[in-house]
Amino acid sequence: MSSDTGLLAPVWAGTRAAAATCDESWLHAMLAAEIALAAAQERLGTVPDGTAALIAAARPDVADLARRARQAANPVVPLVEDLRRVTEHAHHGATSQDILDSAAMLVARRVVDLVLADLDAVTGLLADLARTHRDTLMAARTLGQQAVATTFGLKAAGWLAGVLHARDRLRALDLPAQLGGAAGTLAALGGTAAITGSAPGGAGHGSLVELYAAELGLAAPSVPWHADRSVVTELAAALAGTAGALGKIATDVILLAQTEVGEVAESSGGRSSAMPHKRNPALSILIRSAALQVPAFAQVPAMAQLGEHERAAGAWQAEWQPLRECLRLTGGAAETAVELLSGLRIVPDRMRANAELGLPRPIDVGAASALIDRVLERR
Repeated sequence: MSSDTGLLAPVWAGTRAAAATCDESWLHAMLAAEIALAAAQERLGTVPDGTAALIAAARPDVADLARRARQAANPVVPLVEDLRRVTEHAHHGATSQDILDSAAMLVARRVVDLVLADLDAVTGLLADLARTHRDTLMAARTLGQQAVATTFGLKAAGWLAGVLHARDRLRALDLPAQLGGAAGTLAALGGTAAITGSAPGGAGHGSLVELYAAELGLAAPSVPWHADRSVVTELAAALAGTAGALGKIATDVILLAQTEVGEVAESSGGRSSAMPHKRNPALSILIRSAALQVPAFAQVPAMAQLGEHERAAGAWQAEWQPLRECLRLTGGAAETAVELLSGLRIVPDRMRANAELGLPRPIDVGAASALIDRVLERR
């Protein structure tokens, strides 16, 4: 089976987000969900001790699972078949969506943490640019034309404000485990006891849902969310917002780096196959390409909210790949943005020269500086 290495998506190829969202990582997340369920059930005495260890020792083949998944429309079914050859108690009382949705949240948690770390670095770099260039005169441009004077520090502060908003939105995400059984009633998982923790042996340990979520390091849901896709929709929307905030920076850098403008330059080589003299803004191009794609992929989870009854036929399955694209494109864009801003070269003399081409009046540098400080205070 051929692998997806990002040949046509260089913005995420070789990044940490790519590794965290590859097929093997999704398989490991599904196995983690099965192990967590068994471990929680062991603590409550509903499966024999050692069940989780037996599941953990299994080594399913990801390519084989992918092929066999065609027969059931999801990869959990063949995975469970393999696990039950190891122990009949695997997947006790659960349904495929419990495992795959929980696995999706595990993968998402890892990627979101990576993105947040990169955004912290991005905000630091932007804050430095805003401070350093608070008095660096340049032309503001509206509708593609020079408008009035501004400072590059204020432009960087504007970029920073957008990234801070995106970071706050990502941090606020609630990524819960999913556990509901065949139709969300938890009937085969202990019913009321799975929710309240009132099962024999469960006293003092918490409910099955709480134990399961704790094993996974995810939030415990108040109710099963298999039919309420707002968790996935909000995640995809937050990723689209993050990609957009980074894409705004990249778009401005592309325009400022044009040969006839020359106010900034990337550290990347930006090679051309036909014109060796060119220095293309390659990093910005990668980031912008991601920002243009993520909103389109995020539309699919938004539409999947219209799934029918307790499990959608097609809408749920349609979420998987677009969500992965949102995660790895945004992860790639964030990692690339750190590289872009770490090496971005600012050309103040060119900024001033361009600004003096015909701006109507000088800028109030004090007002611009005050606006910069307001943004910096939000960090």
